Amino acid sequence: MKNTPRFLEKYKSVAVPALKEQFQYKNVMEVPQLVKICINQAVGQATQDKKLVDIAQKEISQIAGQNAVVVKAKKSVSNFKLREGMPIAVRVTLRNERMWEFMDRLITVSLPRVRDFRGIATKSFDGRGNYTMGVTEHIIFPEIDLDKVNKITGMDISFVTTAKTDAEGMALLKGLGMPFKNQNNN
Repeated sequence: MKNTPRFLEKYKSVAVPALKEQFQYKNVMEVPQLVKICINQAVGQATQDKKLVDIAQKEISQIAGQNAVVVKAKKSVSNFKLREGMPIAVRVTLRNERMWEFMDRLITVSLPRVRDFRGIATKSFDGRGNYTMGVTEHIIFPEIDLDKVNKITGMDISFVTTAKTDAEGMALLKGLGMPFKNQNNN
């Protein structure tokens, strides 16, 4: 028998009943769900040093527990010394068990390691219930070996939900334990 991720259990037992009560859903299928988590890292210095993309790909793969994909430039931009087809970023999309495991590690282990952490901003919703947060230092993840890090980089983490409004998306993420800042402290 397979182990179900801890945060999936939390979603089913805590978040679903709370959301159903808060938004007066009549059917369980109306309750918003977390669909996927996307992790993106742009490598701006990749135009000068091609090895930086390989390093970023290795680190994002370690963090996500899944192979990351290299993103290539779609257009040439002469001001940035960028040619079409050059590798410039790394991304990975997590779904199902890996998504729930990553969410667990992010909330319980990585975010508390952020220096002077007081919660994440509530203003990064897109209007459709999806949330994107920026991480300035990738070394907050325990999978990264600090001795092997050449340069501290940041990344974007997007939580894609089936929520129709930002309020529903925020309630879903709060129900899962996402540490948002207090409204009056923004």
